[in-house]
Amino acid sequence: MSTPPGAPPPDRWGVVIAAGLAVFIAQMDASVVNVALPVIGEDLSARTAVVQWVTLGYVAPLIALSLCAGRWVDIADPRRALTFATVNFAVWSVACGLAPGAGWLIAARVLQGCAAVVMMSLTPVLATTAVRPEARARAFGLVMLSGTLGAMAGPMTGGWLVDAFGWPWIFYLNVPVVVLVLALATRQLPLGERLPAPRRAWLAEALTLGTGALALLLGLTLAVDAAAPWAALGLLAVPLGALWTRRPEGRPVRALLGRPGVAGPHAALLLGYLALFTVMFMVPFLLQNTLDASARDTGYVMLAMAAATGVAGLLGGRLADRTGPRPVALAGALCITAALASLTLVSDGWGPADLAWRLALMGTGFGLFNGQLQVLAMNATPPGRLGMTAGTTNLVRQLGLALGTACGAAWWAGAATGATAVRLGALTSAALALVVLTVVARTTAAAPQAHAPRPAAGPATPPGTPTAAPTAPPSEPDSTPESEQSGKRPPL
Repeated sequence: MSTPPGAPPPDRWGVVIAAGLAVFIAQMDASVVNVALPVIGEDLSARTAVVQWVTLGYVAPLIALSLCAGRWVDIADPRRALTFATVNFAVWSVACGLAPGAGWLIAARVLQGCAAVVMMSLTPVLATTAVRPEARARAFGLVMLSGTLGAMAGPMTGGWLVDAFGWPWIFYLNVPVVVLVLALATRQLPLGERLPAPRRAWLAEALTLGTGALALLLGLTLAVDAAAPWAALGLLAVPLGALWTRRPEGRPVRALLGRPGVAGPHAALLLGYLALFTVMFMVPFLLQNTLDASARDTGYVMLAMAAATGVAGLLGGRLADRTGPRPVALAGALCITAALASLTLVSDGWGPADLAWRLALMGTGFGLFNGQLQVLAMNATPPGRLGMTAGTTNLVRQLGLALGTACGAAWWAGAATGATAVRLGALTSAALALVVLTVVARTTAAAPQAHAPRPAAGPATPPGTPTAAPTAPPSEPDSTPESEQSGKRPPL
């Protein structure tokens, strides 16, 4: 049914749900293999040093290609880009499950990560353009909730699938989810022009950032597993990052981060993820190695955070549509700070319940905090740069997660007892959370704007049908190369 003249186009919640499912499986696959690594190593006769690259091979493209994927998403047709990314994700998931050896599995995981980074760059754009500005906080609450739940559900889902069906099924599970994503999205997204090829300058950028990402991941991993001097390898990422900022493709990102209201959410996401995952890495070890909790009880305790994140993410989105995203993000940062401060009191006499309610408070804060920071960043983004902002926010999240995991591992390996490690980690993380509170409080909250026209849902546009170019308000010039500025986003 067509939209009456003059009426606002309907919100496309099917597209939002599809975006949420896509980011759910992309994030889940970053963590789902962790519980299966011992079984995979035994089944494929691979050493631990090799098997760990089943995880790192997936994470490396999420860092290396975040900006390149964001730039590509800005000029690609959303429906074709989503189909391309999800179908490739499903194909390489099946290849992972069929892997006869560790080399095959690691190569398939790298290619799976390449598809996942496009999905993760595209989903915030879909959430932004599929609904009215007044409903954007709810849409982002749902999408960010899906990503958070995917990351947290990975270990629990992976453990159950490995025990019940074998490790290949942690990859095969992605296929029916991809089918559902495409069924939901293709009904409400028109079909645009053919997908453009990535530009050579972007590939040089990906090579620079990819080398830095590998150096960082290797340095952090080897510093904990082998010896501290290996951390110097991670420092190679610093000159590579400096080199990238001086290249022409780094100028548009600097211009974007220089806009009011954009840099604050990025800094808050980086520090927030670093603080959270420093502690979250150590919690399972504390429960099982220090507090003698069973694996089942550990799963229940971790579920407390996931459940609280889910409820808070949905309620926070509704609240932010009324109050604006910044007060909700501030409330979330305050809950995270309080939860981390309470964890500094941990002792060997605690039980699972003592951790569960603190993790639930942390999850409540994370549910309020994560999605609304994305809303703040996207609201402050100029037309034609939504994909770039999605890529940069994804990049800082992945960096925060990687650095937090390494810090947690370092605290755990260096402290005299498990409780001491968690106390020290929680203390430093609480200090970081206070910085996050300050950053969010000082962030300029831009008014939400409609970034692209959204025609009413209906039959897909036949290939080759001319479409009107979206009308965008004028924005200040940046230093994007002229060839990149020519790219236009097809109307949704």
